[in-house]
Amino acid sequence: MALKVLSALDGAATQLYHFSAILIAGMGFFTDAYDLFCIPPVSNLLGKIYYKDGLLPIHVKALVNGTALCGALAGQLFFGWLGDRMGRKKVYGITLKLMVVTSIASGFSLGRSRESVLTCLCFFRFWLGFGVGGDYPLSATIMSEYANTKTRGAFMAAVFAMQGLGIIAGSIVAIIVSACFGIRHSIPSDMQQDMVWRIILMFGAVPAGLTYYWRMKMPETARYTALVARNARQAAADMSKVLHVHIEEDENSVLRIETLDEQFGLFSRDFVKHHGLQLLGTTSTWFFVDVAFYSSNLLQIDLYRNTGLLQKSSEYKNPVDEVIESAKAQALVALWGTLPGYVFTIFLIDRIGRRLIQLVGFFFMSAFLFALAIPYKHWVKESKGGFIAIHSLILFFTNFGPNTTTFIVPAELFPARLRSTCHGISAAAGKAGALTGLVGFLIALENKDKQHGPSGVGEKDHLSGEGQRNALIILAVASSLGFVCSFIIPETMGRSLEENEVQVSRSAAEVELQDET
Repeated sequence: MALKVLSALDGAATQLYHFSAILIAGMGFFTDAYDLFCIPPVSNLLGKIYYKDGLLPIHVKALVNGTALCGALAGQLFFGWLGDRMGRKKVYGITLKLMVVTSIASGFSLGRSRESVLTCLCFFRFWLGFGVGGDYPLSATIMSEYANTKTRGAFMAAVFAMQGLGIIAGSIVAIIVSACFGIRHSIPSDMQQDMVWRIILMFGAVPAGLTYYWRMKMPETARYTALVARNARQAAADMSKVLHVHIEEDENSVLRIETLDEQFGLFSRDFVKHHGLQLLGTTSTWFFVDVAFYSSNLLQIDLYRNTGLLQKSSEYKNPVDEVIESAKAQALVALWGTLPGYVFTIFLIDRIGRRLIQLVGFFFMSAFLFALAIPYKHWVKESKGGFIAIHSLILFFTNFGPNTTTFIVPAELFPARLRSTCHGISAAAGKAGALTGLVGFLIALENKDKQHGPSGVGEKDHLSGEGQRNALIILAVASSLGFVCSFIIPETMGRSLEENEVQVSRSAAEVELQDET
């Protein structure tokens, strides 16, 4: 028999508290995206300031971009586990504080030499990523446990869609900060250039700081309080205030989930039997989509420079002009493909299901990546408009597809006592995919330098046309593998979180019975 408080949550009509939860959890993702994606324009400016040739060396660029991803991977594992031990709300506040402090600290990266400044920056970027990573499992788990059954997917997709707004915000801040210094049409001093990148990074503390008060006012989720902390009466009292209805729960009532052992742990045989295949599905699909998603973002400026839509780095006389133009391109790409993909997901995910959207997304990502890569010279030389159209479609189906669904599904499949942990493991697999893509590009760039030398094409920090084509083919293969792995994941639409767990356990038991017979 289900607890009354959980039944009330599952059947609750959409009301103000749902939108409040979306905004509070979503602002965390807004901050996450800002902090992770404001670094590409900043890294170009760092090269202008600290290196004579104006280009950030490949290995330094990889470190500046990659340290936050490494921190995010560690944070997803640690805070995901901690969220199941201490509660979602307590850990939620810790991650937000960490993001505020490290965003500000990144802007105060100081030293007597460029090496010490960049080392300091990478140090703070790691811990910033650590906090950002923790926000993934906690935001997903909190929203899934607050939402009703009917519109849970849309609410979670809306939280994740704030990532697109965060990317755009990062671009807008970069443009405004440059304009405020009054240096758009003049050569800025070294001090002005230095201030620009520091202010851009520090601004990430603003949305995180504004959200902290409201996060701390949110009560702990009823599912954690009732099912993990085993305090059904407190869960009913908390949700009575949220739902504005009276819920009276019998303290002795216990939710019975039909599993062989309700208390099995993460590393037990029972977990592997009942949820191991699903965890393999959520980790593998998130890994493959992030190989494509983050790699596409790393390659994005190179693609546009190669097609002539952006000038090459060496052609900018004013260093801050490059920041502004790169920021504009990043914002336009988000508006063309990223945001529309999120919007379609919000409106359709509770109508056609998570699994279908993920399969469709991976399929068209693969198809369009191959279509862009195989006749790559044709697009670059003869049809720039077609190139932009296909690239926008890739971004659209990434977000109307696996980039959103891989965030949602892990928060719906696993038991309450392991939900945050399993989501953190799945998200960490995604960051491992992002790092794989980053390392792959680093190797490609190093090989290019060995073949052509530093002056071979005048742009030693960017992939050649052939290198871009090969990279796109690799991304297409990764997307194809993600499509195959998506068949492992069951559909979670239209059922409560507890019903999803029971369904998965029943499926595992049926397989085991068939094997025995």
